Amino acid sequence: MKKLLLGTIGLVALAAPAFAADLPQRPEPVKAPAVVMPYLYDWTGFYIGANGGYGGNRACWGNINIAGTLFPTEGCNTKWGGMVGGQVGYRWQFGGVVFGLEAEYDWANMRATVPSLWSNAVLGQPNWTDNSKVSGVGLFTGQVGYAWNAALLYVKGGGALANNQAWIANSAGGSVVSATSTKLGGTVGVGFEYGFTPNWTARVEYDYLFMGNSNNSFSGVGASAAAVANSISQNISMFTVGVNYKFGGPVVARY
Repeated sequence: MKKLLLGTIGLVALAAPAFAADLPQRPEPVKAPAVVMPYLYDWTGFYIGANGGYGGNRACWGNINIAGTLFPTEGCNTKWGGMVGGQVGYRWQFGGVVFGLEAEYDWANMRATVPSLWSNAVLGQPNWTDNSKVSGVGLFTGQVGYAWNAALLYVKGGGALANNQAWIANSAGGSVVSATSTKLGGTVGVGFEYGFTPNWTARVEYDYLFMGNSNNSFSGVGASAAAVANSISQNISMFTVGVNYKFGGPVVARY
């Protein structure tokens, strides 16, 4: 009996390692993948930038008063020209909503020309022209928009000014009478801006400037020229692209 018990124990002892080898191995612990936190673009802060594009000046020459005689409206024309300038502003972001203030100035070369009816009627000069030129445009606007991370769609509105020159040219192109003015008006616009780095953004924008009417007293050589007074109404369209440098950067989103 004793021999049988010892034999049984020996068999169990020999089988134990083999049985243990047949058991499945405990898997090595798997490290969880690193969590990459998404970035939320932060639109809050100062920015400064440059822009360029194309603008259209639509000028309508109204009634002309020459020594008490009122002549009918001369007509309207639209001419397009290049623009280049810069902007500076500040934005505040609350969730997805973005508010901003911006000042912009662009040098421009937009000239509109219409035939001068009064010169033909009064002076017998059928080839004279009424000319107006916008040499500069300034915008002072507020913005409100919505941001999808680094993409921002916004609308804007506020005040505008235009530096204007107006003159009546003879058939040789020389100025007979002229006037200069800075007109104040309003503007509305829409734009899209995208942050392609933490600090650099690119934008496209359209602005419409409604400048109203201005009465101009022309000066020139000769009594008839000095007596010319004219009302000119004006509207301007601007298509620009630009880049901004934004001070600050994105913040890591926290959940």
